[in-house]
Amino acid sequence: MRRIRGVLLVAILLAACATQPTASPTQTAQPTSASTEAARPAATTAPATTTTPSPEPPAVEPTDTATSEPAPPTIQEYPVPPGSHPHDVAPAPDGTVVWYTAQSSGELGRLDPVTGEARHIPLGSGSAPHGVIVGPDGAPWVTDSGLNAIVRVDPETEAVQVFPLPAGRGNANLNTAAFDGEGVLWFTGQNGIFGRLDPAGGQVEVFDAPRGRGPYGIDATPDGVVYYASLAGSHIARIDAQTNTATVIEPPTPGQGARRVWADSRGRLWVSEWNAGQLAVYDPATGAWREWRLPGDNPMPYAVFVDDRDSVWLSDFGANAMLRFDPVKETFEVFTLPSSPANVRQILGRPGEVWGAESGVDKIVVLRVR
Repeated sequence: MRRIRGVLLVAILLAACATQPTASPTQTAQPTSASTEAARPAATTAPATTTTPSPEPPAVEPTDTATSEPAPPTIQEYPVPPGSHPHDVAPAPDGTVVWYTAQSSGELGRLDPVTGEARHIPLGSGSAPHGVIVGPDGAPWVTDSGLNAIVRVDPETEAVQVFPLPAGRGNANLNTAAFDGEGVLWFTGQNGIFGRLDPAGGQVEVFDAPRGRGPYGIDATPDGVVYYASLAGSHIARIDAQTNTATVIEPPTPGQGARRVWADSRGRLWVSEWNAGQLAVYDPATGAWREWRLPGDNPMPYAVFVDDRDSVWLSDFGANAMLRFDPVKETFEVFTLPSSPANVRQILGRPGEVWGAESGVDKIVVLRVR
């Protein structure tokens, strides 16, 4: 009898063990320094609003890199010195520093994204810096409309080197710059010029834009060909580096106000159309254009940027938001910015990060994409 009871007891215990759930492994968060967390503003997950434009037959083949479903980004803002009115922003490729132009104070800002510390480097009497990019040499290069010059700042010593435009050209109202495939810096001036600077020799050359006033945003394709957008001229233009001439390319919508331009991984040009409230894309391989109106009642697309996944980002003054456009699904996601009016005038990034200069609230913002 005892043996039977023992067998029954073992059977009951085995059955009870079989019904217990298996414990899941514990997820461990990365440790963070208390001092660092205190210095860095709290990040928030941005609520996304998705809109789908009316379908049209595709005129260009979609990219393959934007097919995965991206997660909503987290948004973090960094205050910079009051009165800076940061215009453009450029993170270093390694993420250790983020440069920005303090247009109102005539300085180049240097932000430490870990501590949140921001300090300024004076560029010279009369400076009013507009654009900034990080060159192949790792240094920030600035288009300075106040100095009427291109400015390079050494990232280690912070020494300032000024390359004035040729005498007699007048005030160019310099805007933005991009390096071509040969390491030559090309730049725009809204008063009707584009130009080049070869860092090897330091010589600056300036050329008349084919339709006068308007050259503003500029970028180079992966194969090194440079295009600029003309805001006043409502077109984009392709620069021939051999002849130093520019060929006008007309978007479908007249008077659209092409403000900024950015190339994707396949060399297609994405354009923010300020006047029309649209995003456009031009494929140099086929000559085809597509355009999409941004969501909302009063879209005002200022900056455009294409990230390493070929997602297209825009800043929308009208919605006080950053937008992400999926070229495959042809849909927009809207991420409202925490501060208003942010007035993001430039977007640049590195893998996993999209940075903007919030000129209206004296802050730098980053959207971290997982």
